Amino acid sequence: MVNTIQKRLLMATTAVGMLATGASAETLDQVMARRGLTQQDLVSAAKTYTPTGGRDEFIVFSSGGQSGQIMVYGVPSMRILKYVSVFTPEPWQGYGFDEESKAILEQGKVDGREIHWGDTHHPAITETNGDVDGEYLFINDKSAPRVGVVSLHDFETQQIVVNPILQSEHGGTFVTPNSEYVIEAAQYPGVLGRGYAPLSQFNEKFRGAVTYWKFNREKGRIEPENSFSLELPPYSQDLSDAGKLVSDGWSFTNSFCAERYVGGIESGRPPFEAGCSQNDTDYLHIINWKKAEEVYKAGKVTMINDHPVITMETAIAEGLVYLVAEPKSPHGVDVSPDGKYIIVGGKLDTQGSVYSFEKIMAAVDAKKFAGTDPYGIPVIAMEDALHKQVPLGLGPLHTQYDSKECVVYTSLYVDSQVAKWDYCEGKVLDKISIHYNIGHLVAMEGETVNPKGKYLISLNKLAIDRFNPVGPLHPQNHQLIDISGDKMELLYDMPVPLGEPHYATAISAEKLKPLVRYKYGTNSRTGERHEGAVRPGQERIERDGTNVKVYMTAIRSHFTPEIIEVNEGDTVEFIITNSERAEDETHGFAVSTYDVNLSLEPGKTATAKIVADKPGAFSFYCTEFCSALHLEMTGFLMVKPKGYVDADAGAVTEGQAYTKADYDKQVANNVATQEVIDSVVVYITQRNYDAFPEVVSLVEDATDQLNFAAEAKAKSEEAAAKEDWQNATLWAGQWWQYQVKAADIGLRAKTFLDEHGAVKK
Repeated sequence: MVNTIQKRLLMATTAVGMLATGASAETLDQVMARRGLTQQDLVSAAKTYTPTGGRDEFIVFSSGGQSGQIMVYGVPSMRILKYVSVFTPEPWQGYGFDEESKAILEQGKVDGREIHWGDTHHPAITETNGDVDGEYLFINDKSAPRVGVVSLHDFETQQIVVNPILQSEHGGTFVTPNSEYVIEAAQYPGVLGRGYAPLSQFNEKFRGAVTYWKFNREKGRIEPENSFSLELPPYSQDLSDAGKLVSDGWSFTNSFCAERYVGGIESGRPPFEAGCSQNDTDYLHIINWKKAEEVYKAGKVTMINDHPVITMETAIAEGLVYLVAEPKSPHGVDVSPDGKYIIVGGKLDTQGSVYSFEKIMAAVDAKKFAGTDPYGIPVIAMEDALHKQVPLGLGPLHTQYDSKECVVYTSLYVDSQVAKWDYCEGKVLDKISIHYNIGHLVAMEGETVNPKGKYLISLNKLAIDRFNPVGPLHPQNHQLIDISGDKMELLYDMPVPLGEPHYATAISAEKLKPLVRYKYGTNSRTGERHEGAVRPGQERIERDGTNVKVYMTAIRSHFTPEIIEVNEGDTVEFIITNSERAEDETHGFAVSTYDVNLSLEPGKTATAKIVADKPGAFSFYCTEFCSALHLEMTGFLMVKPKGYVDADAGAVTEGQAYTKADYDKQVANNVATQEVIDSVVVYITQRNYDAFPEVVSLVEDATDQLNFAAEAKAKSEEAAAKEDWQNATLWAGQWWQYQVKAADIGLRAKTFLDEHGAVKK
């Protein structure tokens, strides 16, 4: 084994030279000819290619549709980096399998019912002064009126809140410029509070609403007790956006089916789609949320399910809400970076409509209205609010802003195109075809006060002929478009095999500062220290009647304790702390035949609770391939039958007997291994390793492993002094295992220094 370690060291020192002298088997021209590639193909590939070890410039958070999750990928590489679980259990990350995440999912019960899926649509990142700041992410669930809060410190869901008055929603989540509130609008009208009324009373009893969830930045939590809603007419409210800069304090929510049609195809009436598309226009809701906050705090509300609601009558009297006609069946209302304009497209229209906030305010201030809607809300004449209407194509849907002044991009659902246009002058600049039936768009930070431009992604609903066939259910298609020049250029097709992605949001990668390890013993769902966390040496098993608590640690490559004896019928709670300090050294924990799988990142503590309802010898093991001895990271849960008496209690059967010669051989091996480790230590310490935080962490971890090795060495020598060659040899073997881990870490550190230009001190 010493030779193996020495060979690894030699390989690490010569690998770079070997790569430098290697020759490609094919020339570039040969590859192009063999694969039928054009020069333009190579240019597109070069624009997206991220070399091994390289990182992306932007990070995209995309809704995962019916998966109930969020998908995270990089731009320009379009490499999927992570799935974040929110509304749906997901075993790889232990979400819904440890007690801590079960408590989060428990928050998502609606009227006492467990819901095992979600339909995520519109993610939003927290903002500071109108710029995304990379601290928290919000996501809505259309299938049930819920909002999830994800910490971008560790990319884990921290909270789920259920809207107490809505029966469905689509217009979430959107944040105000300093994340004071998270906006969530209803979708299909209902009786507020999820009550009942017959459809014959639709106009009188059914309502829409928009909720303003108060967000506590310091705690990283939505505060339902400080949140409120505004009652709206029974139009189907859709998406929202918050004003910014000059329009800060206002929010905008569009709608469809202003006809208030209730269908009845089973009774011979035309279906919903016919009755909800008769009018030429729908309504854009213009809401003064700053003033609404004052009205709420003044107590001018009606309580529904213990939730404060500002009624339409109060909203009208206080001047909180106004309407203006908008194109038919819109899906997207997007405020310009300077806050001066609001762009809306209608899927059953051909134009992009640009509204002037200044004109809207002039009409409000002058009380210049075309009339009121059937509920008494003032309606601003469309011509008094418009800045421009620009013919774009069939099915304008969603708009994103470029870093170039006055330049925007709008998806054209029916045309399967993206239109690039100037909303100040009102002219189309370029169009590009995509594949196929585009929904939303995402430009890099394209909804902020400082859009970054460079790239645009079309989120397409169909793929048809773009990828290898995998059955009738095709992947969705996200297409990367270069928008840095005058003409748009399609660069890359990315199949999306997770639910139906809807909207996505993007952020500069440099703004994200996620953890690489937790503070020791952290409950990742609260961010606080876990009350059951223990350090090595503190592990124990506590019994209280039929309740058994096992306080465990996990570290390469063993659990402590590793033999756990309980009785049939006991409730067993495993409280496990990952004692690793090295980055990315995650452990898992699963118990054979039990529905348990934990994900234990470095420093994290998580809990699994089971009822040992069947006698047997059940293995538990680490589910993450964590080290060379991963398969040996195991143990037994011994569930004794009721009334069982163990006549051989305490007896251990050894698989192999060891002698002094075995002990001496192992010790000699350990001494030689230490020489290799010492040579690596010298190499590292002679260089400016402390200038590389990643290496500093590796050195700390290697030091921990050597400390553990010293403890095992002492136990080995203590047993040898008693001529207990069995335990002396085994402890010497454990001493060597820690040495191997230290050597592995040291070689990783050395390789990192070589690749990142470390210099001698």
